[in-house]
Amino acid sequence: MPRKLLKFLIVFDNTSLLYFPGQFLSGKVLMELQDDTPVLGLHFHVVGEGVVRVGSGRHERLFDKENYIDFRMRLLGEPGHGTTTLSPGIHSFPFKLGLPMGLPSTFLGTHGWVQYYCKAALREPNGLTHKNQQVFIVMNPIDLNLEPPVLAQELECSVDHRVGVGCVGGGAVSCRVSLDRSAYVPGETVLLSAALHNRSRTTIKGSRAALTETIHYHAHGKVAAKEVRELSVLRHGKVRAGAADVWRREQLYVPPLPPTNLRGCHLISVHYDVFFIIEPKSLEKEVKLQLPIVVGTYPYREEGADPPGTLYPSTLPIFRPWLHDKPAH
Repeated sequence: MPRKLLKFLIVFDNTSLLYFPGQFLSGKVLMELQDDTPVLGLHFHVVGEGVVRVGSGRHERLFDKENYIDFRMRLLGEPGHGTTTLSPGIHSFPFKLGLPMGLPSTFLGTHGWVQYYCKAALREPNGLTHKNQQVFIVMNPIDLNLEPPVLAQELECSVDHRVGVGCVGGGAVSCRVSLDRSAYVPGETVLLSAALHNRSRTTIKGSRAALTETIHYHAHGKVAAKEVRELSVLRHGKVRAGAADVWRREQLYVPPLPPTNLRGCHLISVHYDVFFIIEPKSLEKEVKLQLPIVVGTYPYREEGADPPGTLYPSTLPIFRPWLHDKPAH
């Protein structure tokens, strides 16, 4: 039997597939037919959902889900009106939907995701249903110029930590760390300064600064899983007893990342921090200083300058290269 349906596609007017909450999602369902084709209806479904799934298959331990968009419409046919015969050639069925405000950004993680997609289904009287779907990307922007002004100010943290016991390596390690501010966008660099004084009698093995991403996955009101990733790292070597080490505005790169906190999603939270970590030479635990930062979408603009253009995001990093790494605990 010759194939009647040659093409069946969902085509968006926006070829980048990137949308912001409040914009219109528009396009058309295209089909190309070889012969006269009787159909019962063409159904169109727009879905936005957040899912947390810990474990898989029979070993699935926790599952939770929330819906952001569930919009259904018929592009062809009416219930109870029988069949419609479509002639050979190309047929186009337009659609248009205003995206709700407050949608969370598209996100793919190891234990959960926020995804948006359209589905089309063409039903024939013989019971055959042709299906297709197309993913689109939502970015809920964070404009740093609209966030609390304190985020534009220098952020500082300090610690005095005693190492060793009594006369064996006893003494204190003091450290003061500062960032030029506490809000950035991907592509910028965090400027980190630090003064590390080793007033103990033992050598410090080294120190490092790390930009980290922490993802919490929630299911039924509880934390179901947690991931911590180091995204950018800088290292300094050992600091002998009585010596000091100074970091002067060293640069931690902010790679392409989703904005802080996935606003609008209640199942997945994303936070970013800069950690300054001191590694004692002995068996003692690392000393960590935590400086939380915000990752936004639109950068700070200088006073009197034009508002920044949509330089970011031109693409959203859905495919995260570390997803196939060994999960962090």
